[in-house]
Amino acid sequence: MLRKLYDWTLSLASHRHAAVALFLIAFIESSFFPIPPDILLIPMILAARSKAWRYAAICMIGSVLGGMAGYAIGHFLFDSIGQPVLNFYGYSAKFDQFRDYYNEWGAWAVFIAGVTPFPYKVITILSGVTSLDPVIFSIASILARGIRFFLIAALIWKFGPPIRNFIEKQLGLVFSIFIIGLVGGFVAIKYLI
Repeated sequence: MLRKLYDWTLSLASHRHAAVALFLIAFIESSFFPIPPDILLIPMILAARSKAWRYAAICMIGSVLGGMAGYAIGHFLFDSIGQPVLNFYGYSAKFDQFRDYYNEWGAWAVFIAGVTPFPYKVITILSGVTSLDPVIFSIASILARGIRFFLIAALIWKFGPPIRNFIEKQLGLVFSIFIIGLVGGFVAIKYLI
């Protein structure tokens, strides 16, 4: 099953709508979708290394714009949309306590969540709810998402064939590490918020 999914994502890189799919996944992941765009970005770059920088830019722009949508959800629609999303992920219990400290360290929170597997969408919504300065939010998002996606692109561009061989030979291990990182991000936020 993993192999079919992997092969499908590699074939998507040559599809005429690959960039659109990457943009949309990066956008929705930053505001409500639980799967990070890296799962599509990495195989796309492996399949077309010459497009690494283009894919990283598309991913960054989609993610930052999606982060702004998450900010808007938190700022304008918290009661009707933001609160249910936080309830869905189980983060509302400690939310009020965390809000008091957030604006003091908000730029760092956005940056750290943007670079790590920490669920960025929670931070984008939280930034809107607490009315973190939108300029600070935008700058931290651009820097963090740029570092994350361009670093991935640089590593795969530079070391593409060995990385691709490793992924293809150790697909189960790579998938397990990815899932552990994803779940670890959600567990970390549960105990930090």
